[in-house]
Amino acid sequence: MNSSTLAIAVLAMFAVGGVVYALLYPTLSGEKRAEKRRKEFAGPSTMRSIDREAQARAKRGQVAQSLKEIENRENARNKLTLEQRIGQAGLGWTRRKYYMTCAVTAIVTGLVLLILSGNMIMAAVGLFIGGLGLPAWFLKHCKTKRLKRFAIEFPNALDVIVRGIKAGLPVNDCLRIIASEATEPVRGEFRQIIEAQTLGLPLAEAAGKLYERMPCAEANFFGIVIAIQQRTGGNLSETLANLSRVLRERRKMRDKIQAVSMEAKASAGIIGALPPTVALLVYITTPRYIELLWLTQMGKLALVGCGIWMLIGVLIMRKMINFEI
Repeated sequence: MNSSTLAIAVLAMFAVGGVVYALLYPTLSGEKRAEKRRKEFAGPSTMRSIDREAQARAKRGQVAQSLKEIENRENARNKLTLEQRIGQAGLGWTRRKYYMTCAVTAIVTGLVLLILSGNMIMAAVGLFIGGLGLPAWFLKHCKTKRLKRFAIEFPNALDVIVRGIKAGLPVNDCLRIIASEATEPVRGEFRQIIEAQTLGLPLAEAAGKLYERMPCAEANFFGIVIAIQQRTGGNLSETLANLSRVLRERRKMRDKIQAVSMEAKASAGIIGALPPTVALLVYITTPRYIELLWLTQMGKLALVGCGIWMLIGVLIMRKMINFEI
């Protein structure tokens, strides 16, 4: 046997030995048994983690569905009727009383402008402003004041609910305490929630209708929290406590922004009042000098142009210094 044949035989023995070692080593060393035991041990925990993930996904789906339903209801409520506008303003008027008020204000405004100017066009403008502008502005003004009072008192009402739940009282009893002891308009709104529940309406729907009567972020947050808690469960007292803290922080931020922007608002007021003030002083001192603005055609066009530019400037300044939280 020559050396080349011997070398081939040795290499073949090494190759066969390597293959046998690779195939039999996991069995002989116990790695297969260890891997099997690891799989058996990790199986239940993996299944538990999968179950937890499935439950979390289901809960997120329920929350998303609740938010979607609430958003759809809010979009449907964007178109308000006259009765809803009057209710949001906190007035007990009927539709007939509102129209009578519009007619009275239109006649009074038209007569006043007719007496002051002696022009029928100005009288017609007064009828339009008094019939459509002033009553709508009055409703909006009353609504804004009512919403401000509600936003100030509402966190205190939430604190009453939180303390009552922690003391062991049912949610309905806490709502009755607010409906009897809180200040207006919170007291009246919670009284309507109690009455709606008495008629058989669930708490989530009764709280959701609060936003129809009080279109502010505080009422919207309250309706969303109650609706989600009714669907998914959880600690209601902790959730309402967090909501109360958020509302107070929003109020503090709003007051801080208002304080910081007061200088800009004062500057805007001075700039807006400067042209008419200067025109009045010029008219008092030298009336013949400024009378050309409303006696000549070119002066009238100049007054209209200046008024339009002043209005645009005031609106831009108002947009720059008003912040919504």
